[in-house]
Amino acid sequence: MKKLPISFYNREDVVLIAKELLGKILVTKFNNTITSGIIVETEAYIGITDNASHSYNGKRTLRNEMMYAKRGVAYVYICYGMHHLFNVVTNKKNIPDAVLIRAIEPLQGIDTMLKRTGKKQLDSTLTKGPGNVGKALGISKEHSGLNLLEHQIFIGEDEQFFNTRKFNETQIGISKRIGVESAGIAANYPYRFYVKGNKFVSSYPNK
Repeated sequence: MKKLPISFYNREDVVLIAKELLGKILVTKFNNTITSGIIVETEAYIGITDNASHSYNGKRTLRNEMMYAKRGVAYVYICYGMHHLFNVVTNKKNIPDAVLIRAIEPLQGIDTMLKRTGKKQLDSTLTKGPGNVGKALGISKEHSGLNLLEHQIFIGEDEQFFNTRKFNETQIGISKRIGVESAGIAANYPYRFYVKGNKFVSSYPNK
């Protein structure tokens, strides 16, 4: 498995990074148990200038501090007191850009994912939506700050072994983000990317 290099994350255009993460493989390895999936849905958040971002206007709290960390680390936060949402921090240190991983298509460790989520069989709900992604992959708030170039959580690609998919422009859908209706004009920014027709993509008016 070839991990994405730090140069992938160390770029200014977080929207482009969110789009290019489609087809990459998100992997977790906890207690020698590997689970992974193809990233099929993402959302970009442009730190300080994006009203939908936790760090809008330079807001800095214990909750979002990891957004200001160096690029290529995990930012995990709890939503609705129960869902652990996994984000990738990009750009330079103290520029709080991030990409939310909204959905993956399961690859390795499906039996483990089923146990973690309490499901009896694989269906599209296993890893549809960011809360399910975190639960299926065993990601929790304690993993916030982990270096994505290490071994516990990383993103990579290996076309021969993992059958990584390369999605062309006609296969990629673009829309406004989900659940940020209170963000004013930012609620309509086209910063959500997804693989058209993929059953693990969030249920939403997808074109």
